[in-house]
Amino acid sequence: MNLSTLFHTSNPLLLPLHSIPSTRSQAVLARFSVGGDVAIEGKNLNFSITTKQGKLAPILQDCSLRIPSGQLWMLLGPNGCGKSTLLKILAGLLNPTSGTLSVKRPRSFVFQNPDHQVVMPTVEADVAFGLGKFNLTDDEVRSRVSKALDAVGMVNYIKRPVQTLSGGQKQRVAIAGALAEACKVLLLDELTTFLDEKDQFGVIKAVKNSLSASGEITALWVTHRLEELEFADGAFYMENGRIVKQGGGASIMGFIRARQSSYINQINS
Repeated sequence: MNLSTLFHTSNPLLLPLHSIPSTRSQAVLARFSVGGDVAIEGKNLNFSITTKQGKLAPILQDCSLRIPSGQLWMLLGPNGCGKSTLLKILAGLLNPTSGTLSVKRPRSFVFQNPDHQVVMPTVEADVAFGLGKFNLTDDEVRSRVSKALDAVGMVNYIKRPVQTLSGGQKQRVAIAGALAEACKVLLLDELTTFLDEKDQFGVIKAVKNSLSASGEITALWVTHRLEELEFADGAFYMENGRIVKQGGGASIMGFIRARQSSYINQINS
């Protein structure tokens, strides 16, 4: 089930917006050396944009989350609640207005559309592409590429032209590229939005298998599909720029279904 079909930004259940501190004196304190068993930790993260009218529009509001190392967590919420913005802040693609942030490095961001990330002509070349920034021998590159593709179940496709792959296979190649770079944190933005059921679960299982095999990689997966919660070690639910609920997959699913029922009852009353 897709959350976007049941929740909208006009949902009367959503919490009211609050103002966000915008002065640079309250700029973010970012720490990137996370110790212990925590891979991602954000406290009171705020982010706002300036509209064409010159007004501040808050996107994140005192948003906090904490993810243990080696686990797959999922992030859900209605369209426009700030999920993708939060993910981009964790990836370092955006800077928060204020708050504290800790993310293990290296970290990798995998886009919703694999055609925006898988750019080389063959599977092998694409996975190896990001390794050019490391001082590796040819043998080391081949070893990393092979291990990464094996982790996502694509090693038998190593010589295949990318254009012959399905959407799900391209997503797995994109994930392999991140794994080849020895990332500690995977940030995954709605990878299964455009995939059929077979490719959808193939991609999820590839991520789960990669985490299990490594024991050190942590993943945060943004999704609208409730059935994917079955694979999560934990999950967050967002509304209006903040985390309003966190827990196990079953707990978050029950919370969302209750939200849906309440919303539908309000419409029908």
